Order: sequence, then C-alpha cells, then structure tokens
Amino acid sequence: MKKKQSKAKKGPWHRLLGASVLLLLVAAASLWTMQAVLVRPLAVGSDGLRFEVSSGGNLSRALRDLERRGVVQWPRLVLAYAYWKGKTGIHAGEYLVPAGSNAKDLVERLNRGDVTRYRLTLVEGWTFRQALEQVRAGRNIAKSEEGADAASAARALGFDGESPEGWIFPDTYIYHSGTTDIELLRQAYRRMQRILEEEWRVRDDNLPYSSSYEALIMASLIEKETGQPSERSEIAGVFVRRLNKGMRLQTDPAVIYGLGEEFDGNLTRAHLRESTPYNTYVIDGLPPTPIALPGREAIRAALNPKAGDSLYFVGKGDGSHHFSATLAEHNRAVQEYQLKRRANYRSSPAPKENREN
Repeated sequence: MKKKQSKAKKGPWHRLLGASVLLLLVAAASLWTMQAVLVRPLAVGSDGLRFEVSSGGNLSRALRDLERRGVVQWPRLVLAYAYWKGKTGIHAGEYLVPAGSNAKDLVERLNRGDVTRYRLTLVEGWTFRQALEQVRAGRNIAKSEEGADAASAARALGFDGESPEGWIFPDTYIYHSGTTDIELLRQAYRRMQRILEEEWRVRDDNLPYSSSYEALIMASLIEKETGQPSERSEIAGVFVRRLNKGMRLQTDPAVIYGLGEEFDGNLTRAHLRESTPYNTYVIDGLPPTPIALPGREAIRAALNPKAGDSLYFVGKGDGSHHFSATLAEHNRAVQEYQLKRRANYRSSPAPKENREN
C-alpha cells in the first residue's frame, strides 16, 4: 500500500509573510480611506462656512466641533494627517471655508491662520467721540466696558485727566473678529504718535510751536478748515503768520467745537463773542486741545506752511478759499463770497459722482 503523503508543515517564515501581507493590505486600505477623507469636499454649502476658533482652542477641538456640525467626517484621521504633516498648530479667529474645500485645505488654513479680516475707516476731521462710535459699530468688533463711552475709552488709552482729542490717526484699519474696540483705538493712537514724531523731525524752522502737541492742535484746525487738500499748506501759512504777528486765529471750526451740543448748525455773532477756551475770536494763540482727527497731510502742512503774505481767507462756496494779504481785500472777498451766497454755496467740495466703468 502507498503511504499517504503528509502535508508539509508551514514554517514561521510563512506565518510572518502572511502577517506582513495582511498588514500591508490594512495599511493600504487605511491610506486609501484617509486619502478619500482628506480630498472629499467638505459639507459647507455653496456659500462656504464661517466658524470661530476661540482663544486657547486646538485642532482636535475644532475638528470635533465641525464634526458635530456635519462638516468634517473622520476627525481622527484628519488629525492624524495634520500630525504627519507637522501642522497641528492653530490660530484663533473667524475663518471662512469656501465651497469645494477639503480637509487638507482646512488643516492648511487653520495652520496658516487665514482668519477673516475686516476693514474699518476713520475719517479725517472726525472727533474722538465719532471715531469711538465708528469703531464700536465695526463688524465683529468686541465691545468692551472700557469703550462704553469716550471718557472711559480715554482712560483705557492712558489719557487720565487729559483730552484724547486729535490723538487717533484717521485711516483704514484691518482687524480680525474678536478685536476689541480699545485694541483698535490703541493701534490708531500709536500710529498717530509715530506719524507726529516723524513729521516733527522734518519741520520747518522758526515755527510758533513749543511742542509737537501744539503742532497737532494746529493740524486739527487746518483739517477742519480745508475743503481742498491742495490748500492745506496755504491755510497753515495764514495761521502761522497770524500767530507770529500776535493776531488771533479767528477760525470758526474751533468756536463750533467749543460750543459742543449747544451748536445747532447756525454760527451766530453771539457765538463769536461767547467766552470759551476754544473761541479763537476771543482767546490769543491756539485752543487748548485739538478739535478733530488730523491726517498726515494736515500735520505736514502745520509743520511746513506755505510762505507768503496772506493773513486772511474766506470760503468761495465751492470748497476752495480766497486768500488776502490785507483786511480791505478780505472784506471785499467776504462781501463777494459770503454776503452774496449762491443757493448752492458749499464750505467743502461737492461729492464726486459715482460713475460705473
């Protein structure tokens, strides 16, 4: 009889090979699953998705939050990918994830800190109070108790007992969601300090200012008087010559500022005789503080006034001014441009029409 052949026993290397193949299959399946999860478009809708990462947040928490909102699937796989790429860092703020984005895009965006940024513009000639109101009305600005009113905001900026008027630089500021009102004002305040210092270093000689702060006061007067930007240095020249000659400035915007809420839009002769620290028809020299936010060009004009002999100016009704060297000439200009005002008289330039290209 033929002896039955016995099956050869599998050695350890056979089992090792089998386990290795199995592991390779599992790894391949895992990689395929991970790749599928990473490149699949996120469920953010046609308008994309806005979401907030709070201060102190981390990637794991953000992914779990997005999983609960039905945006991210397999958050652990996404987190593993981020660890593999060394991109687990995350920045606080508001994010916009556009339609069509995938999990890879999301990790990159969070790691780069591509937070949504907003723009807010503070306008030349505004007061500190108006600037504060604009800041607090900014989209996604965090309103603080310190910024609840002008007095508390001034204290938060370090103006304890001093006026903050004029110290906020008018410009367009970029900020992210959650920026506080005081943080943005502090940024504008530091910018004004820097610009005033820069312009003070290149000022003309023989100016009637004992400090850069007096130049800031003058710049605010120029800002409020100027309808045409090209006239800033000429108006500065008039004011500087008047100070040098011991003449009063007699500038209406300062009078109006001193009247405060009493002013109803109609400046009267009684107002010009009223005794306030800002009535430049009554006081000698500069008012005690700025009256508005001056821009860089107004500061530069105050420190580099145009040479000449004019001592007076009067609005012509189109935003520009007539400049005179003598009182007699000035009175004739007042007769022509002020006492016989046209129906369309303007103290500032007419707004430009919006034209579509």
